[in-house]
This record gives sequence, structure tokens and C-alpha cells, in this order.
Amino acid sequence: MIAKSENRFIRLNFITIIVTLLVILAGGIVRSTGSGMGCPDWPKCFDQYIPPTSVSQLPADYKEKYVAGRLKKNEKFAKYLESMGKKELADSIRHDQSITVPEEFNPAKTWTEYINRLTGAVLGIFLILTAIYSFVYRKTAKRIVVLSILNILVVGYQGWLGSIVVSTNLTQWVVTVHMLLAIVILGILIYTYNYAKQLHKERSVIMYRILWLKGFLAFTIVISIAQIVLGTEVRESIDSIAKSLQYGGRNTWISKVGNIFSYHRDLAILVAVCNFVVYKMVIDRFSGKAWPLMTANYIVITLIVQIASGFILSYLALPPYAQAIHILFSTILFSLQYYLYLLVYRTATYKPN
Repeated sequence: MIAKSENRFIRLNFITIIVTLLVILAGGIVRSTGSGMGCPDWPKCFDQYIPPTSVSQLPADYKEKYVAGRLKKNEKFAKYLESMGKKELADSIRHDQSITVPEEFNPAKTWTEYINRLTGAVLGIFLILTAIYSFVYRKTAKRIVVLSILNILVVGYQGWLGSIVVSTNLTQWVVTVHMLLAIVILGILIYTYNYAKQLHKERSVIMYRILWLKGFLAFTIVISIAQIVLGTEVRESIDSIAKSLQYGGRNTWISKVGNIFSYHRDLAILVAVCNFVVYKMVIDRFSGKAWPLMTANYIVITLIVQIASGFILSYLALPPYAQAIHILFSTILFSLQYYLYLLVYRTATYKPN
């Protein structure tokens, strides 16, 4: 019997997972619409809590002001990189001329980016509440408390990195790290959710060997994360191409990306094959309404949507809605794979005495 206070934490944890996915969706919409620099400062937007809707609401020297602010913040970031032994990387930040080019004010892009930041703030609130409610496990499962608090620190670092994304004018590798941290936050939430749900349950036992499924599923998760990283780099390359062409000739962008797009497409085939192998292994070992089987079914549905959105992106000149769907479902796929792994990890093979 699970106590009400524990059920409350489980529900809140699940809601926080959904909010995290919504934040990733909002980030995908920002990227696909080119709104990343809609707010040139952080955490405010044009130094206001409520963004402007017209140029008349902006200071006369706003372009010079925010470029100067970015350069100042980037110098601090460069020194931070140097302290980590990344001198070449620091110098590349200092000498990146694109950072000195101010963005033109666009109300639609400004509000798109602002809504993205609001969803991030809501996530921060939910993570704090999750950490507070996690103290119900301070005696029975301290790792839930520790991980919930750790997630607040990770999202705090993520917020700081978000300011660097803005100040560096969407420097490519910073955007990739930003995405990976979102996966870390999601992974911690899924782990605490599953651990809390399974805390008072007996370990599942089945008649079939499970070791191969555990190992192959772990491999599938690794290549899925690699695919997300490659996809982020493809997106960054397309952003650069789009900007160089002044956002014209959209149907030529993919052809200009180069080998990285081919790697992304080829790895997508491997990801699909691995996930269908995982599905076959799960249905061979579980039946009925077992959660691993249900999760595997969701993985197949998610994978189909992901593949379909990939085809739309490739052959319909990168429509923005498909980009946002592609990013969202790549993280949903990871979430389901990781949850399945946690379920399978607690499963043992029956050994007769």
C-alpha cells in the first residue's frame, strides 16, 4: 500500500516529466522558427518582464546596448572556458564576429522566445515542488531526495547555459550541450518516478532470460542519444545555411548540409532497426498488460511518428511544424526507452530451486 504523500510525489513527478517535454517542444518551436535571438538579453526580454510589441517601445540604442552586453558576458564565459583548459574554444568565442551583429526586432520571434522562457520558469517551479515533496522519502529512499535536489542544480545550470546560448548568438556546440542537459533533467525525473513507483513492489520474475534484452536496450539508448546529438548538429548547420542565404531557397538547405546529414539519416535506420529488435525481444518475454510490453508498444508508435516527421523534413523543405515534432518525439523516444530499461532492469529470470 502506497501512502497518500508518496502518491502525491509520484503524480507531481509525472506532471514534471510532461512539463519538461513541453519545454523541449517550446525549444523546438523556437529553433524551427528562428526565434532564438528574439530576446537579445536574459533573463528579461529587452530589459522588460513583459516583452515589447513594437519598435517604438524599444530604447533608441538597443542594438548597441545588447551587443555590448553580450560581449561582456562572453568575455566572462571565455575566462570560464580557459579555467577548464579550453583556450582555443575561449578564443573562438572572443573572435566570433557573428556575436557583434545585432538581430532586428521581430515581435513574433520575441514572443515565441519569451513563451519558451516562461515554460522554462514553470519547469523550475515544478522541479522545486518535486524536491520539496521528495522529502517524504528521506527515511525510505534517500536517493529520491538527493536526485530531486540535484535536478534543481542541473536546471539552474541549464538556465545559466541558456543565457550563454543567447549571448553567444546561438553558438553551435553550446546549443548541443543545452539539449543534452535537457535529456539529463528528463532522465533524472524518469528515474525518480520509476523508483518511487517500484519502491514497495516485489521484483518481477519471468520464465525467460533477460540479460540480452537489458544489454541490447542499453545499446539502443546510447545510439538514440547519439542520434539526438547528430540531429542537433544538423539543425545547427541548417541554421547557419539559412542565415547565410537570408532564409531564402529553403528547398536547397538540406543539400548544403554535407555528410553530417547522411550520418544522421543512416544512424536513424540503425535506431529504427534496434528499436524493432527490442520490441520483438519484449513481446517474446512479456504478455498481457505488463508495463514493459505496454511501454514497448508506445516506443513503436513514437518511432513511427519520428520516422514520418523525418521524411517530411527531408522531402518537404523542412516545414517548421515537422521540426518541432521531430525534436519532441526524439526525446519522447529516449524517455520511453529509458523507462523500459528501468522496468526490465528490475526483472529477473525464474530459477527453480
